[in-house]
Amino acid sequence: MDLQTTIYVVVGLSFALYIGIAIWARAGSTSEFYAAGGAIGPKMNGMATAADWMSAASFISMAGLIANMGYGGGLFLMGWTGGYVLLAMLLAPYLRKFGKFTVPQFIGDRFYSKSASTLAVICLLTASTTYIIGQMTGVGVAFSRFLNVSSDTGIYIGQAIVFLYAVFGGMKGITYTQVAQYIVLIFAYTIPAVFISLQLTGNFLPQLGLGGTFSGTDMSLLAKLDQVVTDLGFGKYTTSVPNDSMLNMFMYTLSLMIGTAGLPHVIMRFFTVPSVKDARSSAGWALIFIAILYTTAPAVAAMAKLNLHATVNTAVKAGGDLYAPDASLKAEDRPDWMKRWEKTGLLKFEDKNGDGRIQYYNDKTKNADAKAKAEAAGWKGNELTVNPDIMVMANPEIALLPNWVIALVAAGGLAAALSTAAGLLMAISSAVSHDLVKGVFAPNISEKNELLVGKVAMAVAIVISGWLGLNPPGFAAGTVALAFGIAASSLFPAIMMGIFSKKMNKEGAMAGMLAGLLVTLFYVFAHKGIFFVKGTEYVDAIGGPNSFFGITPEAIGAVGAMVNFLVAFLVDKVTKEPPAHIQAMVEAVRIPRGSKLVDGAH
Repeated sequence: MDLQTTIYVVVGLSFALYIGIAIWARAGSTSEFYAAGGAIGPKMNGMATAADWMSAASFISMAGLIANMGYGGGLFLMGWTGGYVLLAMLLAPYLRKFGKFTVPQFIGDRFYSKSASTLAVICLLTASTTYIIGQMTGVGVAFSRFLNVSSDTGIYIGQAIVFLYAVFGGMKGITYTQVAQYIVLIFAYTIPAVFISLQLTGNFLPQLGLGGTFSGTDMSLLAKLDQVVTDLGFGKYTTSVPNDSMLNMFMYTLSLMIGTAGLPHVIMRFFTVPSVKDARSSAGWALIFIAILYTTAPAVAAMAKLNLHATVNTAVKAGGDLYAPDASLKAEDRPDWMKRWEKTGLLKFEDKNGDGRIQYYNDKTKNADAKAKAEAAGWKGNELTVNPDIMVMANPEIALLPNWVIALVAAGGLAAALSTAAGLLMAISSAVSHDLVKGVFAPNISEKNELLVGKVAMAVAIVISGWLGLNPPGFAAGTVALAFGIAASSLFPAIMMGIFSKKMNKEGAMAGMLAGLLVTLFYVFAHKGIFFVKGTEYVDAIGGPNSFFGITPEAIGAVGAMVNFLVAFLVDKVTKEPPAHIQAMVEAVRIPRGSKLVDGAH
């Protein structure tokens, strides 16, 4: 069976599985639609949470970002994993004990204000809508490459699949579908990694292969990679820091971490289990399931980068001068996988010196030795542009793995994007139907009509998300990081203060959310030139790129969170404290029943 047919069969079977599950697990009540009836077991919920959490960013982009950034790319691993631990330990059990369906409902009840709930809905919609752009774009990229359709057509197909299992099944259908999607994506990610680790190091565990010896040499794989990239003018793989700023790296990590803990679609998963104990247990299982992919990603990144260099430059494996005239790959001999990815526009080759060969190096290097060697070899600039997003998807093709492995990766990438898109759409739907319609505009709406509104809201959200995927706004390049920044600066502080500060009042919480959100959005949009126009061009409004202590827009969410906390506590000090029953409720949720009975004083 040829590659294209194999891809059609594997992807088609996976889609049939998702739709079949959706038909079987239709939601018949608001409880099933919003929280799967609260009847999902810890292991299954852990698996569904892992699929919900591991989006296209985790499956498709993360290893590519690490491959491109080197050591500095570890901030995505540290931020996303650390944030999940923060969520599991500090937030999820207490939120489950509150017993609410959604984050805005918790904020509305805890801060005794419909206005607070409405503001939380606005923050949720801003973060979730921003995040979903990346998912739909990922769906389009995967379809365009593997199904030989345009990215626009791919997004339409993705919309239809999500519509079938999310609108009809609600959280119940999404949960069971995400379990299947987790199984698909984890096999799709780890099987190619095992094959490639065996090829390059002889070790079948990629996690161990990363620290193993590169085949045919006495050097470790990382030492070999460091040698290759530095000789070609790139930064040292094992020590590179993004933007040469440790402060920015720290703030970026922190923004991703607290943004993770504030993402509504992940928090909602902990409302689907029967008890607080099960919420803690499912958080632990989810961490195990997530760790399988997240500990594999650094190995995938390093091995994919080394394989790419070895494909383009024969001296990488053979040894010798990387700048030798015959070391570069002849353009006419480039493998089929390169030609296939060139059609997507995510990989580009330009023969700048007309020698018919592909020179892949850093032509902007400050390494004088590498620059001199490139000039002596007659190289006129880097001739290969590789989008980091293709590294995972192209990895099995680069390594010449069997067709069924390549097809499995296609199915895995789509599963990752669709599972998170469904979770985000569920968060958006519940915010509109449960928190806005029922919570504010029509408190007496019947359960049947609320369920109908929820389904209509989700259908509308699918249409809007698809439109955003087809017409991404000008700032869409950093959409995933921006979504985390929005959640970090607006929702996370409010949730934390709602749980751990019984004295925090509604005025403080609302002022903090607004301040954090506005600071984050202003910094991001000002960098993108949204606010000020000079002549016919947008201009940076704040004094140049990364003008606030070198912090990038993707990392500003951590600063926004600090502003949120500061404003909230300042406003709280000059306004009336919460009612006594609210303070008692917070204390009852946070402190286990009977704890005072064993302290020796009673």
